[in-house]
Amino acid sequence: MTTSTRGTKVPAVLVLEDGRIFRGRAYGAVGETFGEAVFSTGMTGYQETLTDPSYHRQVVVMTAPHVGNTGVNDEDPESGRIWVSGYVVRDPARVPSNWRSRRTLDDELAAQGVVGISGVDTRALTRHLRERGAMRVGIFSGEAVADDAALLAKVQAAPQMKGADLAAEVATKEPYVVPAIGEKKFTVAAVDLGIKGMTPHRMAERGIEVHVLPATATAEDVYAVNPDGVFFSNGPGDPATADGPVSVMQAVLARRTPLFGICFGNQILGRALGFGTYKLKYGHRGINQPVQDRTTGKVEVTAHNHGFAVDAPLDTVSDTPFGRAEVSHVCLNDDVVEGLQLLDQPAFSVQYHPEAAAGPHDAAYLFDRFVSLMEAERA
Repeated sequence: MTTSTRGTKVPAVLVLEDGRIFRGRAYGAVGETFGEAVFSTGMTGYQETLTDPSYHRQVVVMTAPHVGNTGVNDEDPESGRIWVSGYVVRDPARVPSNWRSRRTLDDELAAQGVVGISGVDTRALTRHLRERGAMRVGIFSGEAVADDAALLAKVQAAPQMKGADLAAEVATKEPYVVPAIGEKKFTVAAVDLGIKGMTPHRMAERGIEVHVLPATATAEDVYAVNPDGVFFSNGPGDPATADGPVSVMQAVLARRTPLFGICFGNQILGRALGFGTYKLKYGHRGINQPVQDRTTGKVEVTAHNHGFAVDAPLDTVSDTPFGRAEVSHVCLNDDVVEGLQLLDQPAFSVQYHPEAAAGPHDAAYLFDRFVSLMEAERA
């Protein structure tokens, strides 16, 4: 049961699984929620963050101190609902100010039943997560507040993110089509593992008709739309559980169809090629991550949202069942694999988000690279 906190100062408590406790005020809905505590360094684009399906079952801590300044509009959501399981901010805006604003962020969170907390030291919380790693967390407010030991026991009983199979929970249940803008040049089958609305739009801008398929789609479903290329989207959960999408991708690679994957799709490609995946200590989330494209030497500022990564050798070409593969992009902060490409057939992927509606747009060229692969294959 949740209720709105607008105009009130309902006490709230945030409890981490290691026993660290932060106290503040309820923000959004009143009640209790659980998830994995992660932090996002983006100073803009909170609406896109909240509605990104990749944040399913995660409690997002905003490192930017002021959140909600531009309110909520009806144009920027990346999906049909808010997906975060909880929201943590320091200083929420009292009054939003933007010509597109339709309602406050507080009211939107309450309307969708998202339990949050405000007035906490998000800098201290972020430093704690950087030192100890992402972990389970609970937010409790109103009648849900109880003895600290009882709340901690609830948090420690919540499910972990490692081993979580979540893609099918956020993906479309029925196929749908996003038509090309202007002249149709190509058809792409997009496997929805938690796709953001801007992704098919970026392809449609380039004359691609996008057939978005459920996460449970088979290779037969993919080729039923007679695609010129196949796309695997971002999404939540542990890639080690995604045996179905891995099998479909291997079928696509066997047919040598042009292939592009982002985020979860990058991890799926890694597994399809025989590489492992692992959980990062606290992940990459935000819109200011420096990545080098090793094919050009160019450094891009990019948008990220991932807690898992591919375990592939950075400086050697690897032999795989589908030909030679190499790491094409790398994070300059910590040398995490941020992209893969095959050298003997048209397939590549990146770990970050080139569609990033809130910016930056340094990586938008990757959609053009996908188009070039399909043009070459057609020629």
